[in-house]
Amino acid sequence: MKEIILIKLGEIVLKGLNRKNFEDTLLRTLRRRLSRIGSFQVRAAQSTIYVESMDEQADMDEAAGCVSRVFGIAAFARAAVAEKDLDQIKQTAVEYLRETMEDAGTFKVESKRSDKKFPYTSPEISMEIGECLLEAFPHLTVDVHHPDVVVTVEIRDFGAYIRSGLIRGAGGIPVGTGGKACVLISGGIDSPVAAYMMAKRGLELMAVHFASPPYTSEMAEQKVVELLQRVARYSGRMKMYTVPFTKIQEQIRENCQEDYFTLIMRRLMMEIAQRIAEEKGAQALITGESLGQVASQTIGAIGCTDAVCRMPVFRPLLGMDKEEIIEISRKIDTFSISIQPYEDCCTVFTPRHPRTRPVLAKVEAEQNKIDFLPLVEEAIANVKVREIQPSML
Repeated sequence: MKEIILIKLGEIVLKGLNRKNFEDTLLRTLRRRLSRIGSFQVRAAQSTIYVESMDEQADMDEAAGCVSRVFGIAAFARAAVAEKDLDQIKQTAVEYLRETMEDAGTFKVESKRSDKKFPYTSPEISMEIGECLLEAFPHLTVDVHHPDVVVTVEIRDFGAYIRSGLIRGAGGIPVGTGGKACVLISGGIDSPVAAYMMAKRGLELMAVHFASPPYTSEMAEQKVVELLQRVARYSGRMKMYTVPFTKIQEQIRENCQEDYFTLIMRRLMMEIAQRIAEEKGAQALITGESLGQVASQTIGAIGCTDAVCRMPVFRPLLGMDKEEIIEISRKIDTFSISIQPYEDCCTVFTPRHPRTRPVLAKVEAEQNKIDFLPLVEEAIANVKVREIQPSML
């Protein structure tokens, strides 16, 4: 029995004259992601994308998992394919749905006949398939209002498709349709979630990570790699730029007033990140800040940080509380990595009493006590680049 995946488009259908560009990007993404699993044909027709295995050994469970993490998909279903013959459809429905129907108590059948040449109307198809299923599974009863299982039969140009229910997709719009942005990634809970959320809005990602050896370890950097590999399951592959930040942090500690340490550090991080972003063609920065979560994330502190920025800074978590962020991190499978006890550079030289209502002129005066430009240029010159591929489940 042949099985395929039927994909329903999401927000793409609202894109008007630009819809084809979004669809083409989604098709390319699906083909590229599925090629890691096996040989698949991916085509669009009648407002549906068809994913068909060209290899009998292909793992359809893995293919469905892959599809579930592609942005731009509202819902999808695994379906059996039958010839457009009523007896063949009945036989396929019984065989394909056996396990599902044996575990159910009630059901109903919905039919959709887009091929009007098929000699039965939609109500007639539903009645015939319903009677067949009742005969094959006599413990079942029909419930048209609150069934345990909804069996759907679609008669389309390429064949008849039998399925039981839809699976919710990742939503959003295809990665790459919204431009390119650079995420400042730490080893914490927030920044991987921020990266995921902006990829969902169509942004291609690159990542900048700041390392401060010997204050931070190789394990801390590896932790970030693993986080990005989890994010890449949704966003696709990306490059990670690791910036050596030790000298800059030591100069801040030795020359600047303690309560300004974090603000000056973040301003220099933003400057370095946007220089790398500009060089690599990114148009915005992404951070995992949530308003008021810590001292460096107050309105005043964010304003002082943004004063050095020449490009937009996206903060998708700004209005979320920690529990909401953690819920998403569990969903995308980054939480267990984020809580591993390896310190990142944001926790190095943390002031005892950081400024929560800073004045920009005073922050700039503290930062200008030394010339950071040569250190910034040295850090950028020694950036380490790593290719991040999606981790396999």
